[in-house]
Amino acid sequence: MSRTIALLGSTGSIGTMTLDVVSAHPDQFRVAGLAAGRNTELLLEQIERYRPRLVSVATDEGARMVRERFGSQVEVVIGPQGLVDVATMPEVDIVLTAVVGAAGLLPTLKALEAGKDIALANKETLVAAGHLVTALAKEKGCKILPVDSEHSAIFQCLHTERPVDVEKIIVTASGGSFRDKTREEMAVATVNGALNHPNWSMGAKITVDSATLMNKGLEVIEAHWLFDMPYDRIEVVVHPESIIHSLVEFVDGSVLAQLGEPDMRMPIQYALTYPTRLPGPYRRLNLVEASRLNFRAPDLVRFPCLGYCFDAGRTGGSMPTVLNAANEIANGLFLQEQIGFLDIERVIATVMDRHSVLSHPSLDEVLEADAWARQEALAVAKQS
Repeated sequence: MSRTIALLGSTGSIGTMTLDVVSAHPDQFRVAGLAAGRNTELLLEQIERYRPRLVSVATDEGARMVRERFGSQVEVVIGPQGLVDVATMPEVDIVLTAVVGAAGLLPTLKALEAGKDIALANKETLVAAGHLVTALAKEKGCKILPVDSEHSAIFQCLHTERPVDVEKIIVTASGGSFRDKTREEMAVATVNGALNHPNWSMGAKITVDSATLMNKGLEVIEAHWLFDMPYDRIEVVVHPESIIHSLVEFVDGSVLAQLGEPDMRMPIQYALTYPTRLPGPYRRLNLVEASRLNFRAPDLVRFPCLGYCFDAGRTGGSMPTVLNAANEIANGLFLQEQIGFLDIERVIATVMDRHSVLSHPSLDEVLEADAWARQEALAVAKQS
């Protein structure tokens, strides 16, 4: 088995770990295309090592730097269309999409239209337009393989099971950087505090989402679309050790779980090699060292964003699109220290309250709702 990969978001945390997996199995993978944002220096190193045919960058300056270094050895494309160009390369077997936010939606749809399997690390794609993405994947006969550790765990537990035998899925949450903080402590929380995740090494946006439990809520919506599971059969449990990555309960009372060290390279590798497995040079789980595994229910009073996600998912239509867009704006403003940590939830709740839901939005309507929510979130954030 040898697979040709296009990697969207190559310089982010998931992107760099994906290339670690490629490096561990050089005979199994070829990187045909890379798409990055503004970290051009790291991208240049990646081009030097993996020799892709096509590279997408965010800016003209980034394109100039790539061309100066590699000349005609590498074709360079720019901006959102560049993402699409990389995602639809004819020779590519599987597209791993690890870009941040709703920017992953269009290249994912175009990749599916081109018949590509998707290794999905961009949950916002399914949150914003899950009905469109899953319908297109089914029409084209393409696989959507989950990269998030939680969804990979569920996918592995369901692999040989009949859907009718599933009682519910249980998504585990680390609890994030502020899992033991009071509301008063979170009211004065700093960006550095939010980014100090106890278990995982992730990008800034997802780490803040983890601190608000928004990330877990987005994963609930993603799980709904990936596994065709009603929201009343999706449960979230806080598991501080991040050893059990998620569980599935069956109608007979049996519960299957997938366990492992908190290392994203394992679910990345499984998505890229499915349905086979390859040896992984990663730290192995030692249950004796782990000693204890703890669980508790999420606190929706301290972390209301998780509840907003369940509400948005049950409402359906354009509401998850609006939830996601408002969160992207609020999260970014917090990272820029323009609003406080608890203002994130205020912005999201207010924008959701103001939205008139479209029940079955087209792609154009999804994009319009996304744009509206972003503008509305900026306006709400300015209000005291």
